[in-house]
Amino acid sequence: VGIKRVISQVLPQEKSRVISDLQAEGKSVIMVGDGINDAPALATADIGIAMGSGTDIAMESADMVLMKPNLMDVVKALKISQATITTIKENLFWAFIYNILSIPVAMGVLHLFGGPLLDPMIAGLAMSFSSVSVVLNALRLKRRKV
Repeated sequence: VGIKRVISQVLPQEKSRVISDLQAEGKSVIMVGDGINDAPALATADIGIAMGSGTDIAMESADMVLMKPNLMDVVKALKISQATITTIKENLFWAFIYNILSIPVAMGVLHLFGGPLLDPMIAGLAMSFSSVSVVLNALRLKRRKV
């Protein structure tokens, strides 16, 4: 999973301080908790993860709530997050490339050099194709096994 350090058995009043100390060292901190005494630490952490079976204040303070009280779901959440970031980067890359190539064509640059003049309806259809391809790529996340 890539978790390099686990800290447990910390008193409630010390949790936020420990997280702040780690952040001051330049570390990214994920805090997993479920109780009322975890709320300040969940809010302080870079990513706060509350268990769905926990208190309401812990769930309000967290960035993410796991519906089942199973720590293995933290690993799944990290994998899903990494896959989502990868998909976002792919979508941005392909949309950027597509627009770099298709906008000049839609403007008539090919026509300047003896090529065809693109009908506005075809240009609009091509733009829709770009949007559909981004959505279809994002939908691949639903099929991903974690």
